[in-house]
Amino acid sequence: MGVSTSSPEKGPEKGIAVVTVDVPPVNALPVDGWFALADAVRAAGRDPGTRCVVLTARGRGFNAGVDIKELQARGRSALIGANRGCFEAFAAVYECEVPVVAAVHGFCLGGGIGLVGNADVIVASEDAVFGLPELDRGALGAATHLARLVPQHLMRALYYTSRTVTAAELHAHGSVWRVVPSDELQAAARELAGEIAAKDGELLRLAKAALNGIDPVDVRRSYRFEQGFTFEASVAGVADRVRDTFGKDGTEGA
Repeated sequence: MGVSTSSPEKGPEKGIAVVTVDVPPVNALPVDGWFALADAVRAAGRDPGTRCVVLTARGRGFNAGVDIKELQARGRSALIGANRGCFEAFAAVYECEVPVVAAVHGFCLGGGIGLVGNADVIVASEDAVFGLPELDRGALGAATHLARLVPQHLMRALYYTSRTVTAAELHAHGSVWRVVPSDELQAAARELAGEIAAKDGELLRLAKAALNGIDPVDVRRSYRFEQGFTFEASVAGVADRVRDTFGKDGTEGA
């Protein structure tokens, strides 16, 4: 359990590093988990033998965001830690020296949007759903990353309502590369990663840096700005008021 990295050494998967998150029951990461994920992605990208990273997860869904119970138990110190951990994990995916393919199944919520929004390519299973339930969880943030997946007005509607969209809907918007049956997800993600990894490794790293350099939005600064309002909500007591209702309607977790 936790965050692990594997690297196939032979055949069409050579040059691929697979970073897997496994934090039962719903891959809602505690503070340490976000930092561990950031470290794993950065280490995979630094490895000269890696040409593409696949970011995936085991269990019921890809990612359910931060561990709300930890926030409730530890208060402001956990909030600061979660803010910093998410910031580092999202940045690690974006700044990874090689392309990152996100393989998404089940739910991709909150912090999960930060991860896939900063990935280079998304492959999703037919059961995958994406959303930001932040307003229902006493938080703000990751609109920066949702805006990379859907048009501006749809992003706002999803953000204000906490609704989700399906993998098929994101495929229609062009932000999901391919939608496949659940049992084909890993193979599809690795097939794409293998196609990328077949390119010259040095040129791939230059291409990643070049594409990041022409992005119209500085995702690090934009997300950090959002986090300021998350902290403001906490200081004002608004976050605790909303968060105290978490799980009481039977929707805890995903």
